[in-house]
Parts: sequence; C-alpha cells; structure tokens
Amino acid sequence: MTKPLAFEIRDSAISGKGAFAIRPIAAGERLIEYVGERITHREADRRYDDDSMDEHHTFLFTVSSRTVIDATHDGNESRFINHSCEPNCESEIDRGRVFIFALRDIAVGEELHYDYAYERSGDETDKDEEQYRCRCGTRTCRGSIMEAKEAFHRRRQEKRRARKEAASA
Repeated sequence: MTKPLAFEIRDSAISGKGAFAIRPIAAGERLIEYVGERITHREADRRYDDDSMDEHHTFLFTVSSRTVIDATHDGNESRFINHSCEPNCESEIDRGRVFIFALRDIAVGEELHYDYAYERSGDETDKDEEQYRCRCGTRTCRGSIMEAKEAFHRRRQEKRRARKEAASA
C-alpha cells in the first residue's frame, strides 16, 4: 500500500502549477521520488532544444553523466515542485534514484520548492538568462535558476548537513 501524498497540485504564483502541503510536513521527511523516463543527455537535447522552444522545460532531472529523467514521460506529481532560491525541500540522488525531502517543517498550504541549481557553463546568452530566470520572489533570489558550480556544491553540502541534523533532532 502506498502512502498518500503530503501535497496536492494547484496553480502557483511562481510558475504554472505547484505542489502545496495538505498536511504538516516534518523536516527531513521524504516526500516523493522524482520519476519519469530515463534517457540519455543526447536524447534530452533532441527532445528539448532550448533554442527552438518558446518556453524552457524544467521537467528534466540530471541523475548522472549518462542519465536524465524526463518527467513528461511516465512522471508523477514531483515534476510540479517549483524552483526557489530559498527552498523548503531538497533533492537527493541515491543509487540512481531521486528523492525530494523537506529541509524544514512545512505548514499546511505552503508551496513546496527546491533549488534546481542548474549549473552555469560560463557561456550563457541573454536568451539563456531569460529562459532560466527565477520567479521565486524571495528576498535572497539570485534572479536565475542557474548557479556557479562551486556555489552549488557548497550549498548542497550545507543542505545535507542541515537535513541530517533536523532528522536526528
């Protein structure tokens, strides 16, 4: 028997649809697995050519140097969890699977979000900046869902440490 979701999908002020808590969620709680069709990076690039698309898709999740999950194919509600620069959740890859965890206690009605932290390549164009513009509206919003590699790895380590502390408290 599967555990009922702790959230529901509805319209979001951040972007399109979002995931909203329907019960209190405890820090450290595993909320859902990010699932979908497992494809190569080459196939992901073929399916979603940012240069020819009017709107950027964020339903792709990089698992490894070989694998991307495309949640538009066989995905679940996890694909509607939006990005925020001040997230209340985080993603964690464990043996090729991706899980979403609560970083802190989340109240009923709060929108769930995690930092997508797309890695900057250093050669982003104005179009890239617009496609990857952040709409979270938080006080520390960096203006983009992209982030420098060093900052991404430092922040990820800090989040893991905080989640482990919250889970053991």
